[in-house]
Amino acid sequence: MTNTDIHTGPPRRYVITGGPSAGKEAVIEAVIAAGLPCSPDEAAREIYRAHRARLGRHLQREDRRDYSREVLDAFVGEYRAHTHGVRFYNRGIPDGYGWDRFFGLEPYAELEEATSRYRYDAVLVLDPLDTFEDENDVVWAQDREIRRVHELIVQGYYDAGYSPVFVPAEDPASRLDFICANLRLPRPDRKD
Repeated sequence: MTNTDIHTGPPRRYVITGGPSAGKEAVIEAVIAAGLPCSPDEAAREIYRAHRARLGRHLQREDRRDYSREVLDAFVGEYRAHTHGVRFYNRGIPDGYGWDRFFGLEPYAELEEATSRYRYDAVLVLDPLDTFEDENDVVWAQDREIRRVHELIVQGYYDAGYSPVFVPAEDPASRLDFICANLRLPRPDRKD
């Protein structure tokens, strides 16, 4: 695939996901810096922050289903808006399985339908890093939950019929090289 092919042809959709502390934000920044089409923001995080501001507290189990549906709508909208060439997504529809299970909720009909209807070409799971350093992240109060969420997200993709590609815990540039090699995309040019 050439650089021109990245922006033309039928849509090819690639999810970058993983639990908290996987280094997703740094990899997304590397993807964008390499000029690859990518969702710069994580819709779920922004929706979470809006819910927290409205509620005046963190989400609780009883708030989760409304939040999950709003995130699902955002992911479906993002999926449908992409009509040609390569696009990387900052999380994907099946992430909902993992997050809902973390909150003790079962999958719901709209999530099942969207997962079946809107399929990604590849799912790239970032292996967790050794440390969790985002002190600005408003979601996590307990580090021990990080690993559990990661496992639930991965299981959600397996349950949805995907065979994820696991991206080793390395620096963002090395991870992007690994991703491009696995997807047969041109290696990004770097100004060293």
